[in-house]
Amino acid sequence: MSQTLTSKKVHDLIGVGFGPSNLALAIALEELAETNGYALDALFIDKQVDYRWHGNTLATQSELQISFLKDLVSLRNPTSPYSFVNYLHQKQRLVDFINLGTFYPCRLEYNDYLRWAAEHFANQAQYGEEVARIEPVLEAGKVQHLNVISRDAHGHEHSRLAHAVVVGTGGTPKVPATFTAFKDDPRVFHHSRYLSSLEALPCAQGKPMRIAIIGSGQSAAEAFIDLNDSYPSVKVDMIVRASALKPADDSPFVNEIFAPMYTDLVFNQSHPERKKLIDEYHNTNYSVVDVDLLERIYGILYRQKVAHQFRHAVLCRRQVECATATAEGIELTLQDLATHQQQTHRYDAVILATGYERRSHRELLAPLQGYLEDFSVDRDYRALASPDLQAAVYLQGFCEASHGLSDTLLSVLPARAAEIGQSLYHSLAHKAQPVPLQADIVALSRA
Repeated sequence: MSQTLTSKKVHDLIGVGFGPSNLALAIALEELAETNGYALDALFIDKQVDYRWHGNTLATQSELQISFLKDLVSLRNPTSPYSFVNYLHQKQRLVDFINLGTFYPCRLEYNDYLRWAAEHFANQAQYGEEVARIEPVLEAGKVQHLNVISRDAHGHEHSRLAHAVVVGTGGTPKVPATFTAFKDDPRVFHHSRYLSSLEALPCAQGKPMRIAIIGSGQSAAEAFIDLNDSYPSVKVDMIVRASALKPADDSPFVNEIFAPMYTDLVFNQSHPERKKLIDEYHNTNYSVVDVDLLERIYGILYRQKVAHQFRHAVLCRRQVECATATAEGIELTLQDLATHQQQTHRYDAVILATGYERRSHRELLAPLQGYLEDFSVDRDYRALASPDLQAAVYLQGFCEASHGLSDTLLSVLPARAAEIGQSLYHSLAHKAQPVPLQADIVALSRA
């Protein structure tokens, strides 16, 4: 495979992925440039051809689960031009949004907000390339630079050098072992491919289908509601291992664990105490559903009983023991975890709302593994490393074990971005090649 050194220059920073985490970092770096009097040379590489955030899951009923005030900047800088409120103002929808009387925009709108913010950094973003690996560049036995190797849609590899990298690639779809053999079967797909996969199924043309949803979290519930509302020809079974669908705890006192200051509390604990805190609040984020969505699902099932028309079902305490592909459909053998009885059901399609894993950073940074301390990080999210690794590696969204449950969520983006940005300016103080600020460029052009 051909590989080209896209540029001989050494970037101060290359961000891997340009989702909300690294977008928040780009904004923080812009603010820090004003404070420090010069900008860092930052480039962000994203595999998508244009800006989208969970674009394949944006069903009409999908709503954000946190307040719009927890946007990319407001908790750090409420006067920032990149706030959600300013986005609404620029789009001439501020009054209309106020009239909605909600703190929770739909995901479709939040995706548009993120795209709007990302457009301001188009000259710092390289879309359509997926970073394959990050390699050390040795000089006199020390790793002074990192070689970031990406691959474009044509399979060509590109190589860029950087003093520092920030890995913010997000989660990878988690596929249970029972379903790994169905990788190329269009009838079985992860929720991350929800919209495009449904479009290829007969239900998109109004034909009857029986669909199973595996999972008990917010994604599973949103898929259930969307299939009920948008595909009247579809019958749905939601298959849940737990004894019941459970509500997310988003009460005010519990929500304080997502405040930026709580990160300090978690990080300063011993490893056992950190795990205890994370386990205690597991029901705020994993395998839980917003109460209003639970009530909608229960209402749908209740009205079925009234009408004696049983279109959907929620099958609790069921574990998938076996999955078999046949010409007639996907056969799932389910075991009732209470009675241990087994039944086999046939479905036309299976949606895996089974969550995400956070391991992509390990694969990208595998060439550096010998320098890293098992991907542990310091308080500023910089990976702990041997003295021979003088180039900086930062992780965004992979530090839940050390920084708490909020690490994979939107809640701490502004604070985390500022902390990483400040650390970057400190670590690159003697390496950075200052980039003139836009105002300086204008002044020079007038001189």
